Order: sequence, then structure tokens, then C-alpha cells
Amino acid sequence: MKRITILIVMTMMSLAGLAQTAAQSDTTSVRPVSIFSLQSPFIGCLSYDEALHAMPQYAIMVQEMEELRKAYNEEMKRVEADFNQKYEAFLEGRKDFPRTIMLKRQTELQQLLQQNLEFKEQSLKQLAETEKQKLAPLQAQLSMAISEVARQHQLAIVVNTDANACPFIEPATVLNISDEVKLLLNNKK
Repeated sequence: MKRITILIVMTMMSLAGLAQTAAQSDTTSVRPVSIFSLQSPFIGCLSYDEALHAMPQYAIMVQEMEELRKAYNEEMKRVEADFNQKYEAFLEGRKDFPRTIMLKRQTELQQLLQQNLEFKEQSLKQLAETEKQKLAPLQAQLSMAISEVARQHQLAIVVNTDANACPFIEPATVLNISDEVKLLLNNKK
């Protein structure tokens, strides 16, 4: 009976050792998947600015903003010319004005100058806000186009290559979707 028990224990230990060796050989044969070994890329790339500037609506927006800037610049020139005229009149009549009139006109000039500076500041803010509002729907449309093309190619991520954000991208691992996005945007006018 002792012999049978020892034989069973020895057999069990041998089987356990074989099972452990088999498990170790299974784990060593499994290699991690490299992105270079994938059949198709799962990363896309494009120039966001290039795609945005290729949109027909972008050219319209740029033209509208240029006209608005021109209108503000003309008003600034008019206001500046008005100020200069009043300042020259003040300088010419300064020696003939009584003190109270001179102080009143000086105060008026200071107020006019302050109003002109405030107008310039407000116009710059207004231009920036208007451009932001006009760009928002274009950016939303571009984002939808990027998403649509990325989903068609089953991409996990799309990288923006503008401003040297990605100085190197291995071409074998990335799909450039710029042309497809531009085509999609131009067809959706």
C-alpha cells in the first residue's frame, strides 16, 4: 500500500511538472502585437488648417471678415481725422482762448481721444468675436467630415499635423485622410 501511495504521488508530481512546463511554453510563444504588424493603419492624419481653408464656405467667410475689417478701418480713419482737425484748431486758438475755454477744449480732446481708443479696442474685440462665430459652424462641419472618414476606415485616432505637432509619423502606420475629407466637404456644399 505504501508503494502504491508513493507511486501515485510521484506520478502526480510528474504530471504537475509537465503541465507547468506546457503552460510556460504557451506564454513564451505569444508575442505582443506590434502596430507595424497590423494589416491596416488605425491612426489617421491630416492638416486641419489645410482642410478648413479648402472649404468653399471658408473663402466666403474670409471675404466677409475682410469687408468688416475695411469698414472698421475706415471708421477709425474718419475718427482720427476728426480728432486731428479739432486738435489743430485747439493748437491754433490756444493763445487766444481764455483759460476756461482752453481747459474745456482740452478736456473735450482728452475725452475724444479716450473714446477713440475705446472704439478701437471694442472694434478689435468685435472682429475677433465675429470671426469666432463665423468659424464655429465651419469647424463643426469639418469635425463631422473627419469623423465620417475616420469611421469609414475604422481609425481609432486622427492626428492633426499642423504647427509641427507631430514631427515624425511612420508612414506605414498612418493613413493620410486629407484628400478624402476635402472631397467630402466639397461634395456637401
